Amino acid sequence: MRAVEIRPGVRIRWVEVPGATPARVYLHGLGASSAPYYAEAVAHPLLAGRRSLMMDMLGFGISDRPAGFAYSLEGHADALAVALAKIGLRRCEIIGHSMGGAVAIVLAARHPEMVRSLVLVDPHIDPHTPSLGAPGSRGIAAYGEADFLSHGFDRVLRDVGPHWAATMRMAGREALYRSAVDLVRGTSPTMRKLLLELEIPRVFLHPEDAPPSGGRELAASGVQLVSVPNTGHNIMIDNVEGFARAVAQQRLSV
Repeated sequence: MRAVEIRPGVRIRWVEVPGATPARVYLHGLGASSAPYYAEAVAHPLLAGRRSLMMDMLGFGISDRPAGFAYSLEGHADALAVALAKIGLRRCEIIGHSMGGAVAIVLAARHPEMVRSLVLVDPHIDPHTPSLGAPGSRGIAAYGEADFLSHGFDRVLRDVGPHWAATMRMAGREALYRSAVDLVRGTSPTMRKLLLELEIPRVFLHPEDAPPSGGRELAASGVQLVSVPNTGHNIMIDNVEGFARAVAQQRLSV
């Protein structure tokens, strides 16, 4: 475990595997933590040998959970940019799952010097409508913040299942709620529009039976769409071999 202070008393932490450059930076989804989701894939022979940082965003996993942080997509991206700069990293390969994919897109748009390529793992790229009882960010964002902090968190934790709950229970409640609200609201321009306009190598991994909407437009803009068989939303866990092969074989050089 390593750490860097991004402002007085606030640290982002990560698990690092040494190796060659360019570094790969792995970003988790909402309520998750990077090492539990990515460690097996990082150790896979097709991906091993590269410097790999499994980073936890503020509010999640082993990173600090400052209550006063906005936990917007832009806030997460800016905090990561400060962390990477203090570590001394530039032009990294960023691999982001779900919410981490949305943050990765915003990071590339706001801090292009930090990102050489993107691998987006079934990412959130469009706004959605909150709906009480819906899975994931839509259900969390349907609460008011006070209600979520007082009783909504416990209900969500009960309903998400043991795998997600194992990391979600580590999240700061404010972080989980505010991140979900901002993820559902999206950015302006939207994450999709930002992704379409980026001029770096971009790969979009998706389950074989769940291609992204607007796939033709994404492909026309240069986004490589890669289906991974035998997976759900957690592609890197459901099919480690398929995930590693998809990442290793893509055209990420610039």
